Amino acid sequence: MPSLPDPLQQPAATLAVDYRHDPLDAVLADPRVLAVFGFGDQAPAIHADPRYLRVDLPVHGNAPFECWRVEHAVHHGRRDGIAWSEDGHLQFGALEVPDAGDGDIEQAAEQAYARLQAWLAAGDYPHPLRIWNYLDAITAGDGDEERYRRFCVGRARGIGRALGPAELPAATAIGHPRATGRLQLYWLAAKTPGNPLENPRQVQAWRYPRQYGPQAPGFARAMLPASAAMPLLVSGTAAVVGHASQHGDSLQAQFEEVLANLGSLVERARALRPGVPDRPGNGTRLKVYVRDADALPAVDALLRQRLPGVPALLLHGHVCRRELAVEIDGVHA
Repeated sequence: MPSLPDPLQQPAATLAVDYRHDPLDAVLADPRVLAVFGFGDQAPAIHADPRYLRVDLPVHGNAPFECWRVEHAVHHGRRDGIAWSEDGHLQFGALEVPDAGDGDIEQAAEQAYARLQAWLAAGDYPHPLRIWNYLDAITAGDGDEERYRRFCVGRARGIGRALGPAELPAATAIGHPRATGRLQLYWLAAKTPGNPLENPRQVQAWRYPRQYGPQAPGFARAMLPASAAMPLLVSGTAAVVGHASQHGDSLQAQFEEVLANLGSLVERARALRPGVPDRPGNGTRLKVYVRDADALPAVDALLRQRLPGVPALLLHGHVCRRELAVEIDGVHA
C-alpha cells in the first residue's frame, strides 16, 4: 500500500523592515505592507489606512517612513479602538489611551495592557514578539512617583498575572519630549511564540532590585522569532551593565556601552541560531533615541563613525532613566 505524501510545509513568517522616502500613499499601495510609521511633525497625523501610525517623537533630519513588509497578502481593519493588520503569520496592532499627566499614567497603562491582553487572547495571534510604548514625561516625578515606575505598576496590573520568562516580549519604552496627552502602544504578534533572549552583560529587567521601583519592568532584551526568515528583534538598549547605568558623564562612552550590549545580544542569538549575522547586515535597521536635543548632531556623528552604512532613524526621545542619554532598538539581519 503506497504511503501517504508528506503534508505540504507551511510557508514561514517573514518580516523586512525598511526606511522609505516615497509618498505615504505609494508605500501603502503595496498589498504586502504590514505597517508604516511616520515620525515627528513632518509626518501625516492620520490616514484612513489602519496600517499607518504616526509617532510623535521629533526627528533629526529628513525622516523616512519605517515600513514593515511581509511576503503574504495583508488584511487590515479597525475594531474596538485597535488598528490591526495581518498576513496569516504576523499581526500588527496599535492603540492609544488618554493620559492627562501626573498619576494618570498608571491607570492608562493598566487600561492599555488589559485591552492588549484581551485582544491577544481572543485572536489568532496570541504571542507578542515586540512591543513599543511611547508616553509623556517618562521620568517626571521623584522616587516611586516617577511616571515610568507608575507605568510599570499599571502595565503589570493590566496584564493581570506574572509572565514567565518564556512569555516576555522584547520591548521599548520612551518618553515624548513634549506633552501629547496619550500613551501610545503598538506591537508585533505572531501565531507561533518566539524565543526571548537575555543579555549576559545585564541583569534581566524582570529581576531588577527594589531600588528601581515597586514593580520590575516586564520585557526581554531581544526576541528571536521562530521563523529563521525573520530578523532578530532588539529591545530598547542603553548603557546598563548589570542593573546599573554607566558613564553618566560621557555621551560617547554611553554610546560605546550600547554597542557592546547590542553585540552581546547578537552573540547570544548566534549561539541559538548560527545563521544570524555576526555584524549588522543589509536587513539591519535601527532607531536611536536621544534625550537631549542638542546632542543629536553628536550622536549622528557617532553613528556614522561606528556604524557606517547602517540605516538609522535618529529621534529626540527621553530614555527611562534620567542619567541615560541614548538608547537604541531595531532589527538585526
